[in-house]
Amino acid sequence: MKIYTKTGDKGTTSLFGGTRVPKHHIRIESYGTVDELNSYIGLLRDQDTDKSTRELLVEIQDRLFTIGAVLATDPEKEKLKNGKDRLDIPKISNEDVEKLEKAMDKMNEELPEMTHFILPGGHQSVSFCHIARCVCRRAERLSSALYDIQAFDDRVLIYLNRLSDYLFVLARMLSKQLQAEEIQWIPKKS
Repeated sequence: MKIYTKTGDKGTTSLFGGTRVPKHHIRIESYGTVDELNSYIGLLRDQDTDKSTRELLVEIQDRLFTIGAVLATDPEKEKLKNGKDRLDIPKISNEDVEKLEKAMDKMNEELPEMTHFILPGGHQSVSFCHIARCVCRRAERLSSALYDIQAFDDRVLIYLNRLSDYLFVLARMLSKQLQAEEIQWIPKKS
């Protein structure tokens, strides 16, 4: 199979279902940003983390492919007239969201209380985590804008929101594990 098809040479691409849209369409921006996030999660997974974190990051990457599939699907072609699924698109489940919440709760039990905002950084692994968090927030904003135009399963938005929270807590946990300093942001008085 050839990677190049030449069908996108004029600035359009196909959604699942065959509909062609411009490559700058918000739907493409949304799932493209999820793909970017997935790459950063892969970079984070390559860092020196514990086995359970790496396993959850692999699962998160799988869920991000699911989100990409949801966002890349033309909603007009997703269902048949009788209401049955035409395209076999996986879904995000409530359990997927709960898994992130449980992981955050477990990490928070070991972390000191947060009293101020924290400046990103302190260790390369922590910084990668913060970059992933920021890309996740961008994916969430783009997906939210798309949702306003053409709704899809809202668990995608919930998952992205929870994932950015998870990445923040994971950054704090990595700071603790790597003995990196967390620098609090304390606003300077004018």
